[in-house]
Amino acid sequence: MTAVPDFILHRGLFTTLDRGNPAASAVAIKDGVFIAVGQDHDVMKLAGPATKVIDLRGRRTLPGLIDNHLHIIRGGLNFNMELRWDGVRSLADAMAMLRKQVAITPPPQWVRVVGGFTEHQFAEKRLPTIDELNAAAPDTPVFILHLYDRAMLNGAALRAVGYTRETPEPPGGEIMRDARGNPSGLLLAKPNANILYATLAKGPKLPFEYQVNSTRHFMRELNRLGVTGAIDAGGGFQNYPEDYAVIQKLSDEGQLTIRLAYNLFTQKPKAEKDDFLNWTRTSKYQQGTDYFRHNGAGENLVFSAADFEDFRVARPDMPPEMEGELEQVVRILVQNKWPWRLHATYDETISRALDVFEKVNQDMPLDGLHWFFDHAETISDQSIDRIAALGGGIAVQHRMAYQGEYFVERYGYGAAEATPPVRKIIDKGVKVSAGTDATRVASYNPWVALAWLVTGKTVGGLRITPQRNCLDRETALRMWTENVTWFSNEEGKKGRIAVGQFADLVVPDRDYFSCAEAEIADTTSDLTIVGGRVVYGAGDFKSLDDAAPPPAMPDWSPVRTFGGYGAWGDADRQTSAASRMAFSACGCASQCSVHGHDHARAWSSRIPASDLKSFWGALGCACWAV
Repeated sequence: MTAVPDFILHRGLFTTLDRGNPAASAVAIKDGVFIAVGQDHDVMKLAGPATKVIDLRGRRTLPGLIDNHLHIIRGGLNFNMELRWDGVRSLADAMAMLRKQVAITPPPQWVRVVGGFTEHQFAEKRLPTIDELNAAAPDTPVFILHLYDRAMLNGAALRAVGYTRETPEPPGGEIMRDARGNPSGLLLAKPNANILYATLAKGPKLPFEYQVNSTRHFMRELNRLGVTGAIDAGGGFQNYPEDYAVIQKLSDEGQLTIRLAYNLFTQKPKAEKDDFLNWTRTSKYQQGTDYFRHNGAGENLVFSAADFEDFRVARPDMPPEMEGELEQVVRILVQNKWPWRLHATYDETISRALDVFEKVNQDMPLDGLHWFFDHAETISDQSIDRIAALGGGIAVQHRMAYQGEYFVERYGYGAAEATPPVRKIIDKGVKVSAGTDATRVASYNPWVALAWLVTGKTVGGLRITPQRNCLDRETALRMWTENVTWFSNEEGKKGRIAVGQFADLVVPDRDYFSCAEAEIADTTSDLTIVGGRVVYGAGDFKSLDDAAPPPAMPDWSPVRTFGGYGAWGDADRQTSAASRMAFSACGCASQCSVHGHDHARAWSSRIPASDLKSFWGALGCACWAV
């Protein structure tokens, strides 16, 4: 006899991704698991007096989205401190947000924009100048990270980090200087991002209780976008176990609203072997719960094997010691039955790593280990076949949606047509899934990644993938749901709306399968359920939402004003089309004493800003002179 469900959702349009039962109109949930998936007249019969019934009113419902590569632990620790330009469509809007945040950020705190955007998403197709940053924030430190190619610091930030004329050039990076040798405020990653990481690390950090709140708000933002699970890929300057204490606390207290599998990322060059010898003694693969589970090693195993994804510069050659150092670590992992993931942008890196994996496999078979490469933008047919032969996988992310223009500029449109070659990987039968690599080199918004898979376009609108290499919407959705489960060794547990699987689902604010392609990236969730629990509700389902965390801490947090992706929380964020055009045309180094750089506000108002005989023109407002 079927148990009485806790929840029934009915009158829906369910895309189950269960090939044996592809469509349904109702589901029943008990103890966080689907116990029935079918038609209303059958499922509604299961309801008992205490069953909560949710009417979906014909809405499309999908399995919860799972990000195969998200830096959620690191991102959560800092989310409340970050001004997110993800999804902001003009530099005018972005700078208006910056000025608004500067006005409420107390010393010695910084205003920081830490990735998730590209200059190509802006109507103006450019970044702000250092002069513009100094005008917007003469006294408050401002740090802006653009992908992993550069960081921009205003004068106050340079003073805060102590960069002067005497500061030596850092290894692997460049401090740009003016004619007198003083730092200009521009830091370049050449050939790696260490200077960007190290500079950001000099900023103030949130206290522990604020980091807990911050992580909850980041999960809340992901839930708002329909994300119910993720694999954390570790990250530079993310130390284990110290930086995992916040997420562990939330797990212990039952406050996780994202199912999280985490990989351990080596932390110190030339000490990688010691890291993994220690971790394999003190940690056990898959230890944890269905909400917080150990997932092996990576994405960095040894620093000598970590290539760099800045397409503005030439491909880096990995050093000759790469193979020997990588082999030492891989042997430790295979001995302990730990799977791994390995960051690799270029085929040249992948092929050399495969030499190591094949060598180890000769006397220590890799059978049954769910190991995989991350990114693989320029992977070759031969490398795909070698991965297939060894039973590995490929986890792709939508970094090309943010760097496609730079890739085309360096390598040409022909090379960009299958970068990465997702369609070919699928056709060859290799395990493949999709994610974001957020929060720095791309946005955490899953719908932007789905739009990239379907349309082949960058966030700047450049078509880089021809239609023959794009995915249909169902295949793209599978890349974000059931396909990801192999990469966390959770096949059959989640990823589909099917009896026996975790009750993780999302009701998007539009029909993913029938909306225009141009609308996919703008999708949000109206209802997100994880383990049978409503973790986000909006619109028709707002009354069901009781999972919101306390207000963002501290009280000046950008999250309180702007919310997250696209600055959805700021009702005043949209400027006029005239303002956007004016900001783009302006490009000036000096702001008006009345309007700042928002000259269009004066031009389009009734104030006679161009009348030299009036106060506004002659004395107060300099917009007329621009």
